[in-house]
Amino acid sequence: MLRACVRNTHFNKTGRFATSLRLSPPPSFRRRRSVAAHSFSAAADGSRLNSKMAQGAAATATFLPVDEKVDFPKEEEAILRHWKEMDVFHTANKLASGRPKFTFYDGPPFATGLPHYGHILAGTIKDVVTRYAYQTGHDVERRFGWDCHGLPIEYEIDKLNNIKHLSDVQKMGIGVYNEKCREIVMRYSGEWREIIARTGRWIDFDNDYKTLNTSYMETLWWIFKQLYEKGVVYRGFQVMPYSLACTTPVSNFEANLNYKDVTDPAVYVAFRCVDEPIELVAWTTTPWTLPSNLALIVNAEFVYVVLHHEQRGVDYVVAECRMESFCNDTRMVLDKDVRIVRKMQGSELVGKRYEPLFDFYAAEPGFGEEQLSRSYVIVGDKMVTADAGSGIVHAAPYFGEEDMRVCKRNGIIRGALPELIDESGNFKSHLKRVGGMYIKDADSEIKRMLKELSRLVHAGTLVHSYPFCWRSDTPLVYRAVSCWFIKVEDYREDILRCVEQTEWVPRFVKEKRFRNWIADARDWCVSRNRFWGTPIPLWVSEDYTQVVCIGSIEELERLSGRKVTDLHRHFVDDIEIPDPRGPEFKPLRRIPEIFDCWYESGSMPYAKVHYPFENKESFPQCFPADFIAEGLDQTRGWFYTLMVISTHLFGAPAFRNIIVNGLVLASDGKKMSKRLKNFADPVEIINQYGADSVRLYLISSPAVRAEPLRFMTEGVRGILKDVILPWFHAYRFLVQEVSRYEVVTGRRFVPSADAAVNSSCVMDIWVHSITQQLIEGVHREMGAYRLYNVLPQLLAFLEQLTNWYIRINRDRMRGAFGEDESYVALASLYSSLDAFTCLMSMFAPFTSEMIYANLKRAATNRMDSIHFEMLPRVSGVVDEEITFKVRVMQQVILLGRTVRERRRVSLKTPIAGLKVVHEDERVLAAVRELEALVKDELNVMNVELSKDVSCISCQITPNFKALGARLGQAMKQVAAAIKGMSQADIAKLETEGSADVLGHNITLDDVVITRRIDVGALAHPDIDGDSNREVAVLLDFTSDEELRWKACAREVANRVQKLRKQLRLSVNDSITIFVQPSGDTAFEKLSLQTEYLEKTLRRSVVVTREVPTAGKVHTDTFELGDQSFTVAVEVHDQ
Repeated sequence: MLRACVRNTHFNKTGRFATSLRLSPPPSFRRRRSVAAHSFSAAADGSRLNSKMAQGAAATATFLPVDEKVDFPKEEEAILRHWKEMDVFHTANKLASGRPKFTFYDGPPFATGLPHYGHILAGTIKDVVTRYAYQTGHDVERRFGWDCHGLPIEYEIDKLNNIKHLSDVQKMGIGVYNEKCREIVMRYSGEWREIIARTGRWIDFDNDYKTLNTSYMETLWWIFKQLYEKGVVYRGFQVMPYSLACTTPVSNFEANLNYKDVTDPAVYVAFRCVDEPIELVAWTTTPWTLPSNLALIVNAEFVYVVLHHEQRGVDYVVAECRMESFCNDTRMVLDKDVRIVRKMQGSELVGKRYEPLFDFYAAEPGFGEEQLSRSYVIVGDKMVTADAGSGIVHAAPYFGEEDMRVCKRNGIIRGALPELIDESGNFKSHLKRVGGMYIKDADSEIKRMLKELSRLVHAGTLVHSYPFCWRSDTPLVYRAVSCWFIKVEDYREDILRCVEQTEWVPRFVKEKRFRNWIADARDWCVSRNRFWGTPIPLWVSEDYTQVVCIGSIEELERLSGRKVTDLHRHFVDDIEIPDPRGPEFKPLRRIPEIFDCWYESGSMPYAKVHYPFENKESFPQCFPADFIAEGLDQTRGWFYTLMVISTHLFGAPAFRNIIVNGLVLASDGKKMSKRLKNFADPVEIINQYGADSVRLYLISSPAVRAEPLRFMTEGVRGILKDVILPWFHAYRFLVQEVSRYEVVTGRRFVPSADAAVNSSCVMDIWVHSITQQLIEGVHREMGAYRLYNVLPQLLAFLEQLTNWYIRINRDRMRGAFGEDESYVALASLYSSLDAFTCLMSMFAPFTSEMIYANLKRAATNRMDSIHFEMLPRVSGVVDEEITFKVRVMQQVILLGRTVRERRRVSLKTPIAGLKVVHEDERVLAAVRELEALVKDELNVMNVELSKDVSCISCQITPNFKALGARLGQAMKQVAAAIKGMSQADIAKLETEGSADVLGHNITLDDVVITRRIDVGALAHPDIDGDSNREVAVLLDFTSDEELRWKACAREVANRVQKLRKQLRLSVNDSITIFVQPSGDTAFEKLSLQTEYLEKTLRRSVVVTREVPTAGKVHTDTFELGDQSFTVAVEVHDQ
């Protein structure tokens, strides 16, 4: 027969086990430190231990004693040293040899800065998943990588050496410049290694890959040749996002990485028509592009109005749909300052010519009469929209992608144009008034020039979102440049087919963000006009009619006759190869461009193993990757380039599963900034609270769902307080009580996995069942990479273990029901705590290692480290009936506590009764079976069960999330019908599990049913109650004399326990307890409570008229109401 295991203590009802443990540790170890306390840091100081316990522990104890307090950061550092001494990471890899492979790709960061919280978050996710793979029987290569090329490195060198232009690099020498870049590439690699290790992440730095390695670069050449031979590489002259600070084009996806709100000029400019006396008004936020204007663009389908300005005597033309906005911006009042003269169709404007604003182009040698005849004309295109501007767009084709397209289509551009602006964004020095000026600085001068020419209609400002260079953090411009492209637009469907073969967590990133990006992706500009990077392996003739793509070092050596040891520019730029047409032609030389560093990182699956020059046979085993993870910002970065390259190479995705995390922001919601100092240094937070607390905080945050996280130091502190400490105290409690058990019985504690299964105690079977449910749930969710569903299960289990199982069974574990019962409870706790610790090892590697090192002493065949262990698998049957019964009991107790709190009646105060109300006999039977626990937890004298639900009403609401997708347009009618269900209909739905509503089968998952109790209808001031979805309770607060004296006895017991604590007595110390009430009535009434007091205090209690004074007697006197009491503890020599 199953029984509820009731503890017989009624004091210290805190409701939270962890808090009670911290504030009131068990008497046997209270306020003491053990010299031999289990600690990697050996931080315990020497304080006396009860002699009998100390001798027993030294001789036979299974577990090392655990200190009451632990400095978790210092303990973690000691564990790190322990791991280093054991070489645990490499040992783990050796142990995994021969297992099935699990492939993980680690995206390469730059080592020019220190890791931040975003790196720690992504690194923790990677660490959790790869630890899980290892601990489920896989061989996992965890290899770190470094991004060593590109703008981030060059930008640092440019700042250090005051390099402003490409010519400055040429003067210095590309070789000197590149070697300076090489010197700083790994500047912070040591700090990275140290910080990443301190976070508990296991990753191989010794066998890392670097994008600057010659073997890596050679694979990049091979990949490019494959793509070149497939016809997906081409050279084009296009308008591209361009970084003036870095003097190079960037790809379209890079331009989307860093948007900021900026204030720009917003000017209306009048262009004078030469065909009739009208002035066409265009609006622009880039006045610096006006000197490069070649055309005006209208929408042929729009209606345009001619507005006569009375004071200025001119006729302005704007689109009718933009007239109101134009008048508002320029503060012109219609029919006062301006009036409509006439209207015309946009098509009537097409073909008309206008005067150029400036003569900059006309003075350039490359701008001839033929080009002039094609320029300064009005053309039509639907790019002109009704949502901004004046309805007339000024076109500067070298500085706008759409401008270029329209001008080419209309024959305005047929060849190269003179360039008025250099590669650094400065107007050419010979240009009058603006020569040598930076384009944004020239805006003001150009506005002055327009005003002088009476062409400035209005000058204002506009705040808008604008793209910035992701590396230099300076505004990008759009500029026409010659670039090399990899085709994407023609292969979107192929890429999307590969995307469909991948699983993304969370899924919306794939379905919306990534798919939408691919659907609109442009051809990828992979060339950069820079120096430190992998040279593009194209050798060309001067006119580009002859192009040879090199795919290996061997091929270059064979064609050139030169030995090649390094592939950087200063080693290969001077290498020439013969022109295939014959010796009479000049030899081919390499083009000056290098690869985009995103091309390098996107090629890492192949380049890190030097494929296909090495590892050709083993490569299929590690491609595609089983798993990758990075931040949401990589959707248009690394994730994209991985997918483009793998699709072109193999028609397959580069990875199968991916976790995308959100961005980590400062507590104020802004981007973390060293300049603003709006975040705490990660190392400082780790040193204060421990890496496990930081890991758990990050991994339990919205960021794991690809949502932004505002990093709060208080959140890390909360994890330490609410997770790490309760876990530690549960472990410490187990160690203490096992030590007590071994001293008292003289038997060694040997845990049994079957103890809980074979127990007759409901709570033992329950804790075994929820442990198995936890194990199953963790494997299910981890297998689907849903980390956001894993940690909540683990933390919910910890709550169940500490605040329900341990608290309810605490006295049982202390031997109150005999040592056999103590063993069963301790063995049950050991099994569940051991399983929980193993499952937590992925998330909190330090704390789990510390606890495991002691727990493993009770078992055989355990590994040297918890991280070598395989994770537990489900064993034994889950008793669904018992888990149901305990869940009902918990609901009753929680509701009862809520009512007590509302009435401000402490749990220490006994109350008359509790009535549990529910129409379902199964619910009432669950309470009946666990009635003793309910009585004990709520401190009630009587429990009554009732099916009378007259005071309770059930409320039902539709679960719109569950029903919406299924019902579609019928949702509104079905929802109304559900809300209108009668009490009988709701009861029937609950009983049968489903119901027909307007022809639709509605189940319990489709609705939310809550119970509401009408306390007012009870018409009794001492009756109060509460309810939830599952059950309703009524509490009787009627007071009588018996209850008052029981409360008095509870306070007496509490005072004795405080006196014990002050005296630092253990549960094993021999004592006699005396209680002296004042007055005959108090003596008589308290004498009746002797049995309760002895049961609670587990010692002989004497209610006396006078406490003894001889011997080692310690007393405490207090008042309770109008009564005075003295409690005394007599300590006996042992």
